[in-house]
Amino acid sequence: MSAVRLLALGAVRRRGRAHGYQVRADLESWGAHEWSSATSGSVYHALRSAAGRGLLREHEVSPSAVGGPPRIEYELTDDGERAYLDLLRTALSSRDPRMDLLAAAVGLIEDLPRAEAVDLLRRRAAAMDDWEAGITTHLPPDADLATWGPVGDVIGLWLHTARSRAEWTRALLDRVERGAYRMAGEV
Repeated sequence: MSAVRLLALGAVRRRGRAHGYQVRADLESWGAHEWSSATSGSVYHALRSAAGRGLLREHEVSPSAVGGPPRIEYELTDDGERAYLDLLRTALSSRDPRMDLLAAAVGLIEDLPRAEAVDLLRRRAAAMDDWEAGITTHLPPDADLATWGPVGDVIGLWLHTARSRAEWTRALLDRVERGAYRMAGEV
């Protein structure tokens, strides 16, 4: 799953119809160039790729003032809408450790109804718990990771990551349940 694809589809969806420069400017205003691989080239590539897969409809709107190709605006197709929401749902509910993907999904969370976002975040928290349990299941009950050398530090890193991500997810879940954000379908 690509954070750039999720971001590009989300930006087009929020505008209704947008050209590449607008999408890139939106992502930069969100700071996505700082926490993801959303560079100018990757955004244009994601848009062209999504259009080639039938997720975006292309509209030629104006010729270039300097003689280049016409400017193209993009609009989500029905398949694009489904693909975008599937990407968003998967990114919010999975334990995927990639921070750029999670950041993209959280930045676009308002595109979901509140009840669905709550359910997805609950699934993510459970996935973090399962991840931690999967690590600890293989450890002896009296394991002292400090005596295991670098392997102990790696295991400690994964345990810390699973626990901190579960805690962070539960804090976000609590805010969303208490009414944070204006979610899809709310006025």
